[in-house]
This record gives sequence, C-alpha cells and structure tokens, in this order.
Amino acid sequence: MAELAINGGTPVRVAPFPRYNTIGDEEKKAVMEVLDTGVLSQFLGTWHPDFYGGPRIQKLEKEWAEYFGVKHAVTVNSATSGLYAAAGAAGVGPGDEVIVSPYTMIASATAALVYGAIPVFADIDPDIFCLSPQSIRQRITPFTKAIIVVDIFGHPADMDEIMAIASENNLIVIEDNAQGPGALFRGRFAGTLAHMGVFSLNYHKTIHTGEGGVIVTNDDELAERLQLIRNHAEVVVRGKGVQNLVNMVGFNYRMTEIEAAIGSEQLKKLKSLVEARQANAAYLTERLRGLPGLTPPTARNDATHGYYVYSIRYDATATGVSRERFVEALRAEGLGLNAGYVLPIYLEPMYQQRIAFGKDGYPFTYSGYQGVVSYEKGICPVTEQMHFNELICGDFCHANLGREDLDDIVAIFVKVFTNIAELR
Repeated sequence: MAELAINGGTPVRVAPFPRYNTIGDEEKKAVMEVLDTGVLSQFLGTWHPDFYGGPRIQKLEKEWAEYFGVKHAVTVNSATSGLYAAAGAAGVGPGDEVIVSPYTMIASATAALVYGAIPVFADIDPDIFCLSPQSIRQRITPFTKAIIVVDIFGHPADMDEIMAIASENNLIVIEDNAQGPGALFRGRFAGTLAHMGVFSLNYHKTIHTGEGGVIVTNDDELAERLQLIRNHAEVVVRGKGVQNLVNMVGFNYRMTEIEAAIGSEQLKKLKSLVEARQANAAYLTERLRGLPGLTPPTARNDATHGYYVYSIRYDATATGVSRERFVEALRAEGLGLNAGYVLPIYLEPMYQQRIAFGKDGYPFTYSGYQGVVSYEKGICPVTEQMHFNELICGDFCHANLGREDLDDIVAIFVKVFTNIAELR
C-alpha cells in the first residue's frame, strides 16, 4: 500500500495538469484581420451611427443573439459591467432591496450597491448551490426591486419557479450565467431565462476573449437602456430622444473590435467545449461514485450542467477525517482544489462594517431606506454549511484534460481513501 505524499510518499501526479486553452489559429487570424483594418474600436459616446460600435461588435452581437435564440445581445467589457448595466436598466436605486446569492463572485451583489440599493442575501439549494426559490420568497419585502440569480458552477437555477415568484411580486430578474454558457434548463439555454441574462468572456471561462461579457434580453426597452448605460448615456439621451432618465448615467463598458473578433470564433467552439466538460465530468462521477463520504455533482433531470467547476460534497463523519485534512492530502498527491468556494459574501468587511461609498456608510445608512437587513453569520445556514464544512471545488473536467489525466485524478482520490487511516 503506497504511502500518502502528505506523509512523505511519492505523489500520484508530479507533472502539472494541462492548462485550459481555447485559443487557436482561428482567433489569431481574426485578430490579424482586425489589426489590418487599423480600427480597434469604433464606438462614439454620442448619438451617432457609431454609438453601437464597429462591425465586429455588431457581428458578434448578431451571432450571439441567433445562437441563444434571443432578440437582443449587448456586448460589454466584462460580466461585472454587464451586471452593473443590468441593475441600472432594471431601475434599481436608493432605498431598494435586491435579492442576491451569498455564494458566488462578489460582483452580482455589488451591482446593487453601485446604484445605492441594499443587497439582501437569500440561501442556496444544497444540491445545485444556486439560490433557493423558497429562501427567495422568505426574503421579499415591500422594498424588493429585483433578484439577481447565479447559475453557479454551471448548473442552471430553478428559473421557472423564480420567474413565477418575480411575476407575483412585480420584480425584475437578472440571470448571472457567467459559469454556465451552453447549459440547458428544460430545453432552453441558461442565461436566457430571465428578463436579462449576463454571460462572461473572462479568460478562465468556458469560452473567452480575455476580458468581456454579453447581456441578453428579449425586451426592447431594456436593450436600449443597456446600450445607453454601456456608452455614456447622459450625453446620448437628448439626441436619441429618450424620455426615461432613471439611471441614465452612462459608463464606458465597451468591448473592443479585437475582443469581439475573438468572441465570434470562440462562440463556434462553445458546444464542443461544453460537451467535453460534460463527458469528462460524467467519467469522473462514475469512477468516484461509491467512495465513502463523497457526493459528486450531478445535473437535475430537467437541466444539463456546464461543469465550470466540479463541486463535490464531503462528509467528514463517513471518514473520520476533516475536510481540510482530506483536501491537504489530495493536494499533496498533485491535485489542485479548494476546500469551499468563496467566503459567503455577507461576511466580507464591507458588509460586516456596513460601509461602501463615502465615509458615512452609504448606502447602508441612507435615510430613504426603510427596510431592515442582517449580515450576521448564520443568516444563510446552507451556504455556511457548504462553505465551512462540506464543499470541495476544482477545475477537474475542462476540455484540455485527457483520459490519462482523469484517471490520475481518480487515482489520487482512491489512494487517499485507501490510506485514509493515515490521516486520522
């Protein structure tokens, strides 16, 4: 029986696992074509034909809308910008509350703060880690304006139920689908299931342009407001004849022609890249199934999973070994992974000290806010249980991993379990 590497034995894997890379000759050719034109961006921050950007921007937006079956696609320079623009387009403002996930990249909560609104954290589902519809219902107050839902790790949230809740309460829903492009919910693409959906093209996403994002919607007015916020709305509304000036303070959230050219080529690869992740995840899940204390990720019957993150639930009572010690042993064998995902957002200093803009604590201290919100530890018990006790996350199934790599991952888990007594 081989000794665990954490105790001085030889690791299962010495060579690094392959890095995820989706950039090829197609992207290089597209970039060179843009460089040959000499036009790297063609946006003008005024009401003009170039308000909508150059030919590559408009090409990608058309292709994106057609691929995902939506009426409008609006490119931006990041998914963070996309979330901010979506919150602005939804009319979020001071005194409002926005229900958000506590267990995701922080930008989906910050999108509320940017417009002076108060993030209210609902709890997550313990199986798919997305916002729980039941918890959302419990958090709705007379001050709730919108819900920002995250398709975390690549699995779609229960969007039909969430949209029904929103309809009952006249709320706008924004779907943060940064991690699940190509995943399906009841036959429809994740990211297209809310009033607005935000996709990420950040460098480590399933497809990418280095930095970048796309917002989709089927609503003409929301699309216009997104385009205005993206590109200096305050000096465009007069020429364009826009009457509703709420949140028409614009920014420079514009994507470049080079990024758009890369995006067009990456979009062509999305289906195959997602299918590779799904195949790799299925292989790992089948091989890991049955190991004591492990619950590999699965997709619900009405959804497919994008497997941006391979998320495992770990039960320390089944092994007699703490999660942290177990993860430490896996790392020593050559597998990079994390105990937990991100700290529950409400435990970050900004929320614990309730200060965001200016020295006086705005928007938490805004006199026009009439609600009561808690950021105490314990407000989202499922999130805290997952983060502090159960969840193990890794990039185990991307498209550049071959069968030998997957077999090494399995071998690492099996070796640690075979020698689990060494860790007690």
